[in-house]
Amino acid sequence: MPVNKTLASFSDFSFKVAFAVYVIGLIVMLAYYVRERMLQEAYEDASRREESQPGGQGAQAASDKELVGASATKSGVASEASESGVAQGASASKTGVASVSVGAGTGTDDAASTTSADSSSRGGSRARSLWGRVAHDRPVMSQAELDARQDSVDRLGTFGQGVVFLGLLFHAACVILRGLSAHRFPWGNLYEYVALVSLVAMIVATVVLTKRENRIMWPWVLTPVVALLFYGGMKLYAASAPVVPALQSYWFPIHVSTVSIGAGFGLISGMCSLAYIVRMFQPVGEEHGIVGKIAGPLPSAKRLDRLAYRTAVVAFPIFGLGVIFGAIWAESAWGRFWNWDPKETMSFVTWILYAAYLHARATTGWKDQRAAWINVVAFGIMVFNLFFINLVVSGLHSYAGLN
Repeated sequence: MPVNKTLASFSDFSFKVAFAVYVIGLIVMLAYYVRERMLQEAYEDASRREESQPGGQGAQAASDKELVGASATKSGVASEASESGVAQGASASKTGVASVSVGAGTGTDDAASTTSADSSSRGGSRARSLWGRVAHDRPVMSQAELDARQDSVDRLGTFGQGVVFLGLLFHAACVILRGLSAHRFPWGNLYEYVALVSLVAMIVATVVLTKRENRIMWPWVLTPVVALLFYGGMKLYAASAPVVPALQSYWFPIHVSTVSIGAGFGLISGMCSLAYIVRMFQPVGEEHGIVGKIAGPLPSAKRLDRLAYRTAVVAFPIFGLGVIFGAIWAESAWGRFWNWDPKETMSFVTWILYAAYLHARATTGWKDQRAAWINVVAFGIMVFNLFFINLVVSGLHSYAGLN
């Protein structure tokens, strides 16, 4: 059937709009990321200022002791004016005792002052922010101001998510209209495959990152998605057309769709593991340097590890099914289940790495950065397979549609 040029034009237009909206969403979410870090710093400044304030209880206790000493002295003077000589001696003795009391009170006051000074000094040293400046050099906000700032930051994050959701609608329209225009499943070349994988990744991110605790991860997800769409639109674009004869099989939609879904989940899992590694090098409350500024707004390492693991648990079997379906299709098309073609070989390596990550994640001594690094390497191999193998290496899977 001939290609519907109108639907194809609308598909291309939706792709461009989706890319533009994603870029706007990325800018907004980056602003949200920065403001979340600034709010975090404001809370730290307020907390440190409270710790650095001299204690009021010690000063109050010293003042009370001074009043007691003064009262004792006045009592001694009154006794001296009214008593006889013997009584005067006794009064003098009492006055001496009162003087000792006053001296003790004064010594206690000096000790309290010294303790307060030491506490203030320690608090002042703790009051240095992550940026190397003293926290009390900046105005410290009150609790009401902090709450208002928190509401403002939350509204910015909600607005950014709304922009991303709008871009997702145009992205989905691009893929659907592309298929309708060519009367086939819309993943017949590398341009369409990139659009599909990034769409799956955005759908997964919409489900995983909707919670307020997780939406700070949007810049980490939008950055690779925007990069994929930019490169796909600029270098990989192919006009809507029927697929080549080699792909005209009922295995075509089954194999490519499962691999695409697995790759979409793998993208989210890989970025979460990358953020987890950064967070492990910069624990919560111990951030420092430029990397500390980047890691500051990130969730805890435990939450990031859990997000990476849960998405990898889904990516592993789906991607494995895609490899199996591809082997079945190869047997029907080429007479062999496995040909050691570069693309199918690297896909198998990717699947093995996901299996290694899940195994390492459950193995004592490998649960931390080492398991996460395996997941990041798996994601890197997937990207390598997507671009280098398709564009540079010639093989049985050379269907990029760029010629």
